[in-house]
Amino acid sequence: MTQVKRLVPDAAAPRDPAPGSVAPAPLPPSAVRWRCDASCFPFNSTAEVEPIAGVVGQDAALDALRFGLETRAAGQNVFVRGLTGTGRMTLIRRLLEELQPTCPEARDRCYVHNFGQPDRPRLLSLDGGRARGFKRAVDELADFIRDDLEQALDAERVADRKSAIDAAAKEQVRAVVAPFEKALQDAGLALVTLPMGPVAHSLIFPVVEGKPVPPQEFEWLHDQGKVSDEQFEQYNRQREAFEKQLAEVNRRVHEIRREHADALGPFIEGEARLILAQFVERIASDFPVPGVKEFLSELVDDVVERQVHGSGGDEDFTRRYRVNVLLARCADGCPVIIENAPTMAGLLGMVDREVGPMGMLHSDHLMIRGGSLLRADGGYLILEVRDVLVEPGAWKVLMRTLRTRRLDIVPPEFSMPWWTPSLKPEPIDIDVKVLLLGDAETYYALDALDPDFPHLFKVLSDFDTVIPRDDSSFQFYAGVLARITREEQLPPLDRTAVAALVEQGARIAGRAGKLTTVFGRIADLAREGAYLAGRNSHDRVLGDDIREAIRRTKRRADLPSRRFREMRADGTIRVQTAGATVGQINGLAVLQAGAVTSGFPARITATIGPGTAGVINIEREAALSGAIHTKGFYILGGLLRFLLQTSHPLAFDASIAFEQSYGGIDGDSASGAEICCLLSALTKLPIRQDLAMTGAIDQLGHVLAVGAVNEKIEGFFDTCLDVALTGTQGAIIPASNAGDLMLREDVVEACEQGRFHVFAVDTVHEALELLTGVPTGVRDSQGQYPQDTVLALAVQRAHDFWLEAAAPTGRPDASEQDEPEAATRRDTGE
Repeated sequence: MTQVKRLVPDAAAPRDPAPGSVAPAPLPPSAVRWRCDASCFPFNSTAEVEPIAGVVGQDAALDALRFGLETRAAGQNVFVRGLTGTGRMTLIRRLLEELQPTCPEARDRCYVHNFGQPDRPRLLSLDGGRARGFKRAVDELADFIRDDLEQALDAERVADRKSAIDAAAKEQVRAVVAPFEKALQDAGLALVTLPMGPVAHSLIFPVVEGKPVPPQEFEWLHDQGKVSDEQFEQYNRQREAFEKQLAEVNRRVHEIRREHADALGPFIEGEARLILAQFVERIASDFPVPGVKEFLSELVDDVVERQVHGSGGDEDFTRRYRVNVLLARCADGCPVIIENAPTMAGLLGMVDREVGPMGMLHSDHLMIRGGSLLRADGGYLILEVRDVLVEPGAWKVLMRTLRTRRLDIVPPEFSMPWWTPSLKPEPIDIDVKVLLLGDAETYYALDALDPDFPHLFKVLSDFDTVIPRDDSSFQFYAGVLARITREEQLPPLDRTAVAALVEQGARIAGRAGKLTTVFGRIADLAREGAYLAGRNSHDRVLGDDIREAIRRTKRRADLPSRRFREMRADGTIRVQTAGATVGQINGLAVLQAGAVTSGFPARITATIGPGTAGVINIEREAALSGAIHTKGFYILGGLLRFLLQTSHPLAFDASIAFEQSYGGIDGDSASGAEICCLLSALTKLPIRQDLAMTGAIDQLGHVLAVGAVNEKIEGFFDTCLDVALTGTQGAIIPASNAGDLMLREDVVEACEQGRFHVFAVDTVHEALELLTGVPTGVRDSQGQYPQDTVLALAVQRAHDFWLEAAAPTGRPDASEQDEPEAATRRDTGE
């Protein structure tokens, strides 16, 4: 009966790879960092380089942006997608300067008082550059009405005609009143006119001793005996008769006065219109646009109404005649507005309010203010999408304005308290092209959640964050750095400094054969390098200045990393960097602090025994596992089933944990280390602690690329350096990440001296062989692993666990099983 040989290696020291091993050799030092040769630059410093203001390597984004800027079709607004610092704003400004696109005819916008509906100010649209002249002309008219119209109506010709009308009316009144007064006089009575409030009343008084006395006084004189009974009775009889005549006289006088007013009113109105006509006709002829004549006609009607009937009180009624210039074009060309504070009021505009008597709020057409959408009318409005989204109501009004192409300065939902008089200015038809700057996540969210977004932003200008790593890109870097140094008056950069910045661009890109286009970070390093050059009395920035700037930038944000190293040194955090241990491996993780990423080793452990629970992810059970980490763990289970293809279920209880980790964990870059750790616990083969591993896996055992590979390697290197470099320590990374390596100079030096190593693996088999020193094993044509291999032992151990798990249920024990050969045939499906 054939038995599978048990492999129980010595856990005290790592094994050397067995004969026929597939374990890879360490990467050569030249492969762990790409270097930019400064001699490739045909200059000594950036002082000799022509500055470049544009961008390179963004041909697709450039073509889309050019189309979006030039087309005026509806809905062709542009979403410029890419990370900040990639030159999006620079490209937009340069393109607009180059293209000088033809824009719709620019229009000036004014609001004037609506005499028919005072709460709905009227919009007047004039040719570009004419609004201020229109306002001056109307202001002159309003000033004349306020200051000089009354005097003009008192001119000699007008006064003479007015006096003649007044004299004729007086003569008519005298002709009616004189006979009545004569009859009263003959009867010993008198007609006396007394003011009673705002009107005058005519009364009949008796005459005593040649003087008219009030009826009450006449009655008192009668009571005193100074007026005889006959005189008193005669007065009463005569008064009753004359009062009937007085009523008729008053009626006729009122008729005459009304006729006088009817004659005087049209005269004054005609004169007022004649006087104002010279202003109105000139303004209407100078500004022959719709709405101007109607406004001026209503203005004149209002002036005449006030002049003839005297309405309006003491306030400056000419305020309603003034013009509010909302938008006046000052220059030729398309307006380009960059709105940095896109609030709802900032986009639409607003209506100011002032506190009037009794605390009431007041608004009128002169208090209307325009926003950036109006200022960009006929041109371009550039917005950061995240700024718009955080402002209440701003996104909603922006999309509605673009959809309707009408600007409502006071949107319908902008309700006012009942005690506040609200204005509803006439909407403005606008034609504006909006360019939104944002990232991919925001773009996809808007595309999914806002049904209007894909119809209004049909042009996507997608900026890449990397460009090819070639000579043209090197020269482009030099041109951009030359522009920065000249614009900011920095000392020029030596070509060694340019080479150092190109290398840092390659490290930031994190991809083989690529350089970053996030020039904000490159420019910051150039600025700090210039600061260090000045402090070191250099007349130009050297490569050492740039490298020191990189170290300083890292140092300012590496407090978490330093704390980890301190706690590792004093034993608070347990990490082994030597020896070998069963069911324990050094994974690699990262911490993000702004733009700086720091790596550190994370101790992963696994335990296993017979059972039916399967593999337990302790992080997930503790609700500390993110979605991607959980997915990676499920892939681990799939890979385990692929590697251990048995005829029986995998019957064991296993658990995997990140030790001394108390925060959330996400990402799948530790799944390769986890499968190796689990197989170590299953086979009891110890894992080298002087190696750390990063890499994702698939269900077939391939090791897949991960991010931040440079920082992860450096984090383990620093941990080993704090203890002591033994010459055997190193890191295992996916082979697909090998081209991404841009390790620190001290790590490269350690690799050159053989004190540290970097291994690149394609499969879990290679990683297991490096970590255990035992051949992993590959299934033969019979589906079996060779003896004395890791996976052969893993299959045997899984079989043993199944027997142990099945025994308590009454299943046959090991002594009652078929011969191992038959069992093996079942395992392989024969």
